[in-house]
Amino acid sequence: MILSCHDISKAFGEHVIVANGSFHIEEHEKAALVGVNGAGKSTLLKIIVGELHCDSGSVTLTKGKTLGYLSQHQELTSGNTIYEEVRTAKAALIEMESRIRSIEVELEGLTGNELEERLNTYHNLMNTFEFSDGYAYESEITGVLKGLGFTEDEFAKPVDTLSGGQKTRVALGKLLLTKPDVLLLDEPTNHLDLNSITWLETFLLNYFGAVLIVSHDRYFLNRVVTKVIEIELGVLSVFSGNYTDYAKKKQMFREARLKEYFNQQQEIKHQEAVIEKLRSFNREKSIKRAESREKMLAKLTPVEKPAEVHADIHLKLEPSVISGGDVLLVERLSKTFPPHILFEDVSFEIKRGEHVAVIGDNGTGKTTLLKILNQVLPADHGTFTLGTNVQIGYYDQEHHILHMEKTIFDEISDDYPTLTNTQIRKTLAAFLFTGDEVFKQISALSGGERGRVSLAKLMLSEANFLILDEPTNHLDIASKEILEQALNDYTGTVLYVSHDRYFINQTATRILELTGHTFINYIGNYDYYLEKKEALTSAYIGEIRQSPAQASHADAIPASKSKQSWQEQKEAQAKQRKRQNDLKKTEERIAVLEERDGEIDALMMEEEVYTNSVKCQELAAEKAAITSELEELYKQWEKLAE
Repeated sequence: MILSCHDISKAFGEHVIVANGSFHIEEHEKAALVGVNGAGKSTLLKIIVGELHCDSGSVTLTKGKTLGYLSQHQELTSGNTIYEEVRTAKAALIEMESRIRSIEVELEGLTGNELEERLNTYHNLMNTFEFSDGYAYESEITGVLKGLGFTEDEFAKPVDTLSGGQKTRVALGKLLLTKPDVLLLDEPTNHLDLNSITWLETFLLNYFGAVLIVSHDRYFLNRVVTKVIEIELGVLSVFSGNYTDYAKKKQMFREARLKEYFNQQQEIKHQEAVIEKLRSFNREKSIKRAESREKMLAKLTPVEKPAEVHADIHLKLEPSVISGGDVLLVERLSKTFPPHILFEDVSFEIKRGEHVAVIGDNGTGKTTLLKILNQVLPADHGTFTLGTNVQIGYYDQEHHILHMEKTIFDEISDDYPTLTNTQIRKTLAAFLFTGDEVFKQISALSGGERGRVSLAKLMLSEANFLILDEPTNHLDIASKEILEQALNDYTGTVLYVSHDRYFINQTATRILELTGHTFINYIGNYDYYLEKKEALTSAYIGEIRQSPAQASHADAIPASKSKQSWQEQKEAQAKQRKRQNDLKKTEERIAVLEERDGEIDALMMEEEVYTNSVKCQELAAEKAAITSELEELYKQWEKLAE
């Protein structure tokens, strides 16, 4: 055991964060701290590192071990460049290297005992330097920075000029390079693209020390952790396994507790009814028996009904009008912010009912594409066409569609003036805005709260084509699961940008990856994308790494391969749709015939029928034909269902 929290309690006024909570972290263990927004995860990390004091309890770190902590928000104002800032993590090694070089110069002028002493110091320093992999620290710094998504061109940028997300990545790089015995990471995957998240997963899996992670990235947690610590309504609970294991055990535990609660309630009602009946007899013995049962009931330890977090959020998205089969056609679209080319000459189409996820590295143009489709930005070249009766509902990750000066209530009422006050309050209550909270200004809301307001507006829009930019940002896991269910039940069409791989896996039927200035199409979810990524990427853009002399010839190859691969996938998609339609028609025909077969059996039992030989023969012939057709349909259904 390297870190222990024992009987920790912390409250802010009447709001209890944790009450008598305990857990421990073993050496080399990778653990997650999960809970809804506001549950107290970040507070608990701050207690562990000493930034906050607990009301009672203790935190114990094994003697001689070190802690490293990444908070969600970073203030870097050192004046250093990105590379210089991260290099400070290796200050001890750099100082050691400087001393070694200094001694090497001194040795030329020393003799006797003085020389021997300096040589001993030199050899000790050299051994420590080599043991610490001192010769590789420069390449290690470069590797970490590139892994976290910085290009070499950005290494010289001053940290003072960086965005909040970039500063967090710099701070994460510094922390990883210091190699503490225990890493405490608060939302480390925020501001990372998919490649950087994958790199961080590999880094942490191979990390020699222990790690405690706060994250809403379920795919990331599944890959990295072997223990989950949950904080819920002030209670700490520990589960072994990754996030999926935790979710299953949590559900099983909740169902068992719920069953225990209902059983106890049923028993209490039964005992109360018996007591009431015994008292109604109004006899001495029956009254004594009633009193005995009352004492037994009073000693009963009540089972608390397990709380369901976010049980009051009911997100239902339903289009008011069905669009045509062709929802979006994009032809030869290009966009450049000189000197950076985002994408060029791209074409794709989206059909009704598809759920398409757009993925790619930061800065490749995913959000720009959505802004072009919503006419927030113009394209440089190319066109896009919306299909018949297509009505767009847009979710902007920066919430530009919200008016900062308005209250939550006015934001809804101004856009939907036909709604009554009661209807508006009911809608907002579904997104956990109740009482006077509805009169908060948008500017005073957190990112997660603004996200909930935007989702409320989206729900009311009744659009049949949802365009969503990072819809899961700032949402806790419970809210993400509610949104996933709503999108899976949605009968319209969805196009969204997301870095949340678990969310993509749950909701996408198709993926468009923006890479090499073009889109690569995958018909399937994120796991399918991972399976096919290498083959399709090399087919689409593999030739761009050829020499300039080969480039002119190679330019034609990706396009033809792209077109061929796209056509193949289109055909596969068409076959899949046809199979599903055939399966549905077969099931419908089977249902009709089985119903008629039952009707014939019922008719044959009626006297006016079984006494009429002609009618009996007709029904028997019809039943035989139905039996024969059903036999063929059952075979056909089995074949289609495979």
